[in-house]
Amino acid sequence: MKRARSFDENGYPEFGMRDKLAYAAGDFGCNMSFALASYLAVFYTQYIGLSASLFALLLVILKIWDAVNDPLIGALMDNSKRRFRRGKFKTYIHFGSFGLVVAAALCFIPIPNAALWLRITVCMLGYMAWDLFYTVVNVPYGSLVSVITAEPGERAQLSAWRNAGALIASIGIGVGLPLLIYDRDDNLMGGKLFPIALILGVIAFVSFRLLIRGTTERIRPEALHGEQARPPAEKFNYFKTIRNFLGNRGAVGVTLAMVAFYLGVYGSEMAVTVMFQSYFHNAGLSGLVMLLNYAPMFAVMPFIAKIARRWGKKEASQLSLLLPVLSSALMLLFPMEGNVRGMLLYLFFCLLNGLGASVFIITSYAMVADAIDYNEWKTGRREEGTIYAFHSFFRKIAQGVGPSIGLLLMEWLGYAGALGANQSAQTALNMRYLAAGMSLFSAAAAWAAIRFVFNIDRRTLAQMEASLGRAAAEPSARPARD
Repeated sequence: MKRARSFDENGYPEFGMRDKLAYAAGDFGCNMSFALASYLAVFYTQYIGLSASLFALLLVILKIWDAVNDPLIGALMDNSKRRFRRGKFKTYIHFGSFGLVVAAALCFIPIPNAALWLRITVCMLGYMAWDLFYTVVNVPYGSLVSVITAEPGERAQLSAWRNAGALIASIGIGVGLPLLIYDRDDNLMGGKLFPIALILGVIAFVSFRLLIRGTTERIRPEALHGEQARPPAEKFNYFKTIRNFLGNRGAVGVTLAMVAFYLGVYGSEMAVTVMFQSYFHNAGLSGLVMLLNYAPMFAVMPFIAKIARRWGKKEASQLSLLLPVLSSALMLLFPMEGNVRGMLLYLFFCLLNGLGASVFIITSYAMVADAIDYNEWKTGRREEGTIYAFHSFFRKIAQGVGPSIGLLLMEWLGYAGALGANQSAQTALNMRYLAAGMSLFSAAAAWAAIRFVFNIDRRTLAQMEASLGRAAAEPSARPARD
């Protein structure tokens, strides 16, 4: 017998497993596309034939497109006065998902023998198309959590399930793809990436259908909060929007932490790949780094709502980040030879990194939702799309600048893309030090941002939610439903 759905006092289906699974499907779909971006540097430097410094420059230039793209999409959503049948955020996801089916594949068009100008043009146009459609999907997806539920524990659960979806996609691609795209000599077979990207695009499209059908927008921005109504929409002012974002310490703090974290993660990605190609001589196992960095989150996820209510997201995140600081320092200083034993030791430190960063990564999206509420508390304006768009923009800046910095450092340390897996012994060793050093920097900087900038601690969150009339003053007073 089919179980009847329960409804809340406003007539919406109560928050439950349907929302969690559907929201997880959304980030699974996003990462079917996004996880491929980690292969852009090796594809363009080792297969297409661009120099590391040239590709680093192209990545920085392409971030100018992000500077226009992300905030405008967010502002477009915030200033929309239309009532959408699917809800505002899910409507944007619906239309953006059609373009995202093929957009990632455009970044991997196999033309290694084309003229240099054509290779550069295809690289830039393909990336711009992918970034546009990814933004149209990802910005409303990130904002969606703020209208599904207002309860802190439930938001933490959504953040955990979002990470679960992202992890399944990222680990699957990270572990499985190296086994398919490297030959026996650890060199890249770049021509395989185009059809693989198309297949993953179709899987992403199906995932977004599940997201749209399974989630419910329960919080309406136009509703009254206490006795204060939402002020009328103002004409969009790009520079005023930036000032408003920078005045929100909650949004700035969690954004700085994610930027720092991504600078290290994405800045070291190519160095890790080359290290496994040329130092450990086993490129097919390079995906284990992603597995061990992210798999510990599955152990943490069942407890994240209780952790958030009991200790607070800020407090738990800054404590957990101390472990990757320690393990990265050991990774940098501990001697590891280029053999199986050395590789296993390196993977052990990656496991410690992943275990320590888990709480921070899982709760980061819930902290963005808290920053949206903080903005409403202080200014009377929610601005979900704009806040998440700037958060997404700065994250993507880090995702572009990080690899660019990493590639420039790699070239300075002797890396030559044309050599593929046949780097010199000194260059291979340098890649090991570079990967560990960038990991240490990212963990330490993320800890500092949460500790000294992010200002929504457990007590402030309780006061804010009570003032907005969305939760009891004591965050642990209301248990989250499973």
